[in-house]
Amino acid sequence: MTTTLQKKLNDSPVARWSVLIVVAFTMFCGYFITDVMAPLMDLLKDEFNWSPTEYGIFNMAYGWLNVFLFMLIFSGMILDKLGARITGVFACALMIIGCGLKYYAVSQPFDGEIFGLRTQVFIACIGFAIFALGLESAGITVTKVIVRWFKGYEMALAMGIQVAVARLGTALAMSTTIPLAKYFNSLSAPILFGLGALCIGLIAYLVFCVMDRKLDRSSAGMEEEKEEPFRLKDIGFIVANKGFWLIAMLCVLFYSAVFPFLKYATSLMINKYHVASELAGNIPAILPFGTILLTPLFGGIYDKKGKGATIMIIGSAMLIAVHALFSLPALNVWWFASLLMIVLGIAFSLVPSAMWPSVPKIIPENKLGTAYALIFWVQNIGLSLVPLLIGWVLDEYCTVTEGELTRFDYTLPMIIFTCFGLLALCTALLLKREDRRKGYGLEKPNMKR
Repeated sequence: MTTTLQKKLNDSPVARWSVLIVVAFTMFCGYFITDVMAPLMDLLKDEFNWSPTEYGIFNMAYGWLNVFLFMLIFSGMILDKLGARITGVFACALMIIGCGLKYYAVSQPFDGEIFGLRTQVFIACIGFAIFALGLESAGITVTKVIVRWFKGYEMALAMGIQVAVARLGTALAMSTTIPLAKYFNSLSAPILFGLGALCIGLIAYLVFCVMDRKLDRSSAGMEEEKEEPFRLKDIGFIVANKGFWLIAMLCVLFYSAVFPFLKYATSLMINKYHVASELAGNIPAILPFGTILLTPLFGGIYDKKGKGATIMIIGSAMLIAVHALFSLPALNVWWFASLLMIVLGIAFSLVPSAMWPSVPKIIPENKLGTAYALIFWVQNIGLSLVPLLIGWVLDEYCTVTEGELTRFDYTLPMIIFTCFGLLALCTALLLKREDRRKGYGLEKPNMKR
């Protein structure tokens, strides 16, 4: 008697790692476009007379659809209804449309105003808002793709590699945007480069769709575990959990002191540390490069040794020290700024490596998808409003005119970022106390002995 063992397509290492390459490349392109305007603040001021407040409003536009219209939460529900193939293609299309609008806005000057904003700024904001909706939808979709293709295999490693590749997109944007803009004598050149990459990413994702359909055929007749459908009562359970809110608040406070800081970091290097504009983006690029190596390392320590709450406390304390030192009117030299950025990269690796794996210890597994979506939503509130706050502060209180030159004094903005770090540290301490009271196990290893 002969027994035939049926295999699914994702049983093949070549197939599943090929899928990871495709979806990781899509996220790499997305993260490049997310931060491609970050190094251009001073050049936008010089060429198009963008004020820091207008630059802050532009960065705030990231949350117009995701936060204020709750699209980040709805995108998870749409994904469950339509599946990863349709949702992913739709997300890629939104990113391309949004990026195209950004390119159109920065490629030429405009006259007039729309809703109180200069036409150029308004078009750029609409483009960024549409792009952000696509990117956030793609992020959730890619996570689900990795779970589907790597379940029972190297799922944690695959997720770590995808995050690392996405961080490379951020690093590339920080280090190459100004050189590209100056080489082609156009601020829109790096955006056009990213737009082309996104188009290639869409084509690559269509290849994934073909492979995913083949996975369906290879799985035909096999019994698979069905996911829990979205239920409104899950939200009520989650928001009633104090531990969830402490994680969510730590997330928004910590990330509000990192990602918005990166939006202004190149300008900080030019104005405070007197780094040439062509090289200024290389120093902030140290941060994402560092996280590529360190986040998996610290995650492995948490898996084996535990001490998750303690790791988050240490990372928050390091964040405070870095921003406080950035605010001091001393040691205004490039090597000191580089040293601080290395330390910030370590802090940025410590907190996320312990924070995200801690959520399943607080929230039951069948409610994790909704919990993560809600945390991302809370996080995006900070990522939308803090850049606007910093831009307004620079405009109102930190603009210094020296003859015909205008520069920005970053002392007050760095004090604000330091305050976010202080609040993050207090939240991490409260989380450790709550862990002792409720026995979540945040200080215990993730791996069973």
